[in-house]
Order: sequence, then C-alpha cells, then structure tokens
Amino acid sequence: MHFTKVEDVHDIAALIADARQLKAAPLAHQNIGKDRNIGLIFLNPSLRTRLSTQRAAQNLGMRATVLNYDKEGWALEMEDGAIMNGTTVEHIKDAAAVMGQYFDMLAVRAFPKLQSMEEDSAETIIRQFIKYAGVPVISLESATRHPLQSLADMLTIDEHKPLAKKPKIVLSWAPHVKALPHAVANSFAEWTLAAGHELVITHPEGYELDTRFTKGATILHDHEEALENADFVYVKNWSSFKAYGQVHNTDESWMLTEKHLLDAPNAKVMHCLPVRRNVELSDEILDGDRSLVQMQAYNRIFAAQAVIKSLL
Repeated sequence: MHFTKVEDVHDIAALIADARQLKAAPLAHQNIGKDRNIGLIFLNPSLRTRLSTQRAAQNLGMRATVLNYDKEGWALEMEDGAIMNGTTVEHIKDAAAVMGQYFDMLAVRAFPKLQSMEEDSAETIIRQFIKYAGVPVISLESATRHPLQSLADMLTIDEHKPLAKKPKIVLSWAPHVKALPHAVANSFAEWTLAAGHELVITHPEGYELDTRFTKGATILHDHEEALENADFVYVKNWSSFKAYGQVHNTDESWMLTEKHLLDAPNAKVMHCLPVRRNVELSDEILDGDRSLVQMQAYNRIFAAQAVIKSLL
C-alpha cells in the first residue's frame, strides 16, 4: 500500500474524518508507531512538507529521519539497465533497497524538471522507489501530484464549507516570476472532483492543465465570471502544459485582490505556500479575514498523520 495519488484512498470522507479526529487529539495514537522508523527523502527543498510530516510521525510515536538527498546523497541513476559510466554514482535499485531495509516506511519528494512532458508524466523517481524499496511509499510531492497538500486542502474545506449547500470551489491561476510545476493544481483538481465538490478552473488561454486531472471541472477564461459566488478560491500559479513548462502570460490583473471578490462576499481564499506576496496574492487578502492559508499549513500535520496512521 502506498500514498501517491487520490486513487490510493479507498474512502476520502473517512480519511478526512480521521484527520479531523487526529487534529482534535494529536497524541491519541502515540503508540501505534512505537519502534517504527520513517525515512523522509528530499530531492528538492521543503519547509511545510518536511516539518509537518516529521511532526505527524512523532505524534504517532515513530522516529523520523530526514535525508536531503539533493545535497547529501550520491547522484542517482534511474534507468534500468543503464551502463553507469557517466555522472551518476549509485543506482536507485541499490539505494532504494538499502533505504527499505533501514526504514518501515519512506516518504519521497521529487520535483519535475519541466523540460519533457513525457519524462515528468512518467513519474520515474516515485515509481522506482516503490519498485525497489519494498516498503510503503508516501509522495511528498512528485512531478505531477502533491497528495498530502491536497488532503490538507480537503480537510480545510471540510472545516469551513457552508452547511446549506454544495460549495463552489474555484482554482484560479495567478502570475509568478518563474515557471512553476503543475503538481499542486493537478492534485487539487483531482481531489476536489473525487470528493464530489463543484470545481471551476480559471486561467488565461494557454494554461490548460492536463485533462487527466480536470475531467468534470468547468473551465473558464473569464476571471470575473469564474469567481462569482465562490465559496473557496484556491490561488496557484502553474506553467503551460501544452507548451510544456513555458510562461507566455504574466498578466498582473490575475493577482487576486479584494476587488476580484466583490461578487463573492463569503469566499475564503486558499494557497499552498510559499506565496509571492503582491504577485500571486495581495497583502490585503493574505492578512485579511478571508485567508485560510495558515490553517491549510497547520492542517498539513494532520493530513500526513492520517495517511501515516492508515499505512501503519
């Protein structure tokens, strides 16, 4: 059993409910992971994902070891059958097998290169860890998905959704100073739809996401129309998928401000962090009453705790 995508979850509502219970009593299951070890393997930087997953494991009694592999590990060869006479030093077959002997569970973060759609979509790093480690593997964000973030997002929405109606949730593209991956947007879309929520995705033309993740969502290029009567607005930048990894529109008018939400008086605003203030989101939004951003970050602990508990 692994946790890398929404299909790995048999009952989303039950997992969210468990996360809520863990939030209410974080140490209620502090012996379930006694004498168990989890390895957190980071091939890319992290703040919330690293610290929240450590806290989650500790709340369950596990020992967590962090390896910043991009700085502290050998250069990994991912291709099976490779003749290793180049720059790579160790094959993933050997490294993952060793880690699987050292730990009862592995959690891995590996960003996309944004150079080849085919290469990133193949999710080679996560797949090779699963293939060779022999223990449960959790994705701490991969080339195409960020499931722990999305579970925390679903928990946050569950805590704040209106009781009288099905919430309208908007995923809104925002400008950024560089090309960013699609993982958070992809994952949020597929989890929101799998949870049975209404989802509207809004972005300038040319920023359509991979349809594997957005089937069932309403796609609008009219920002104002999309935001009307929204209950939740999830703000995130992503680069082009069709013109893979490219940035061809940085329209500053897409930065979310209070003026955008005149027709959505009850809208709550979400972002996964880190956020470029006054580029993606205005200070007035981030520091105002609409913002759920810090709550999302806090909920990362209990999302990770629910997943680790289910795998244990």
